[in-house]
Amino acid sequence: MKGGVSDLKPLDRNSKAPLFQQIIKQVIEDIQNGRLQPGDKLPPERQLAKVYQVNRSTVNHALEELASLGWITRRQGSGTEISQGPWGSRQTPHYQWQALLQRAPFTPDPYLTELNAAKARPDVLDLYTGELPASLIPDFAFPAMRWEKILAAEQQVTATGYEPLKEAILHSLTQTFSLASHNQDLLITSGSSQGISLILQTLLAPTEAVATEEPSFLFALPLFQSLGIPLVGIPCDEEGILPDALERSILSKKIRFLYLNPTFQNPTGRLMSLTRRKVIVELCRKYSLPIIEDDVFGELDFATPLPKLKALAPELVIYLGSLSKLFGTSIKIGWLFGPVPLIASLAHAKQRLEAETTIFPQLLATSALQSPEYPLNHHSLMTTLETRAHAFHQTLAPFEKDWQIRPIKGGLYTWLTWRHEPLQRKDWQLFLDAGLLVAPAFLFSKETNSFRLNYTRLETADLPDFQRRFTVISEQLTLRSAKR
Repeated sequence: MKGGVSDLKPLDRNSKAPLFQQIIKQVIEDIQNGRLQPGDKLPPERQLAKVYQVNRSTVNHALEELASLGWITRRQGSGTEISQGPWGSRQTPHYQWQALLQRAPFTPDPYLTELNAAKARPDVLDLYTGELPASLIPDFAFPAMRWEKILAAEQQVTATGYEPLKEAILHSLTQTFSLASHNQDLLITSGSSQGISLILQTLLAPTEAVATEEPSFLFALPLFQSLGIPLVGIPCDEEGILPDALERSILSKKIRFLYLNPTFQNPTGRLMSLTRRKVIVELCRKYSLPIIEDDVFGELDFATPLPKLKALAPELVIYLGSLSKLFGTSIKIGWLFGPVPLIASLAHAKQRLEAETTIFPQLLATSALQSPEYPLNHHSLMTTLETRAHAFHQTLAPFEKDWQIRPIKGGLYTWLTWRHEPLQRKDWQLFLDAGLLVAPAFLFSKETNSFRLNYTRLETADLPDFQRRFTVISEQLTLRSAKR
């Protein structure tokens, strides 16, 4: 389409679907298959009406629906263009049961489709995947278990999880992070995503929104689109989410929760300062706005950890953690830590949804956390990660004139930003062509000049290869910028 009308498909006059719905479907399909890109202009309403052979009001109806669903942006005097930013904030219209049965629950960004296909190539450097490489996952000897022991362990499973595992996690939270357990309880989940899902399905009404940092990995999750829950992105600076911007959104939008990733935020790797943590907590107290603190990277801190939001405001914060960043997805265990009545309600909802966490991963997680080798293994992991972070930062030094590079203080990710004119979607194809798999910012926000990279997946032997590929990409971006 891209401003022209020659490639528009005619509407099906024999279809039972209304004409405006057919226009909506055609535009969404063109966006999903890449024929329309963010920033592309749509033809004026008058031209669309003429080609589709419909009234202008029918076209206007379709465009208004597309704008309300987040697929297009309409500006008076500037026309209509395909929306920039994350796909997770866009919704698919629900018209009838048959359409619901036929449509996919979530359509990934075409860039991700191509990236996932590229993972099968033997020559790629996969710095996109959000977990430790297998070589760094701590090794543990799990004891052999007879069936009788497993049956006995099941007797220690309550509505909130396997009691020995809960005790091991609570011990870590109180000893390592100084979290108070008085009037608090812990619910074991099947990974952090299940914890997020439980909160959204149990505590939010369909019209209520969740505020979060922008960029945020939440915009890339299909969960919010499938539940129809709006996400409100709040801008950030180097200290974290901006209090004034958050307050404006609290006053103007129907925000029910603030979701924060304050320690090594995904995707930026940013560490929220202690001063900013205190300001945000007081602001949320002022408006009685509950906070979901996602701390899945909390165990991967090179220095003494900053106080958790949960420690600053136990009554206001639901604390979410996970073992998957330490042990990989094979031990899919997460938890929610919050006030006793809230945890009881979430545990009941978990049972009602038949989302029980089976005993086997809980037994494995308990064994790993209680192992005498755990402290030594964790120390060794942190030493290795800090060494890799330092070596990677040295490798990036020659690129600082073109790329802004955030120092790595822990976690899995770093965030690089192109210092020159805005990049376009097609520029990111250079990374795929070079076999350098990263996560561009447009997956997480409206921003287009940055990308997320998992530095932990680069061994020392990989650094020269990375530097060579990144040099070629940077040179090609510079040439493209000079031609524009």
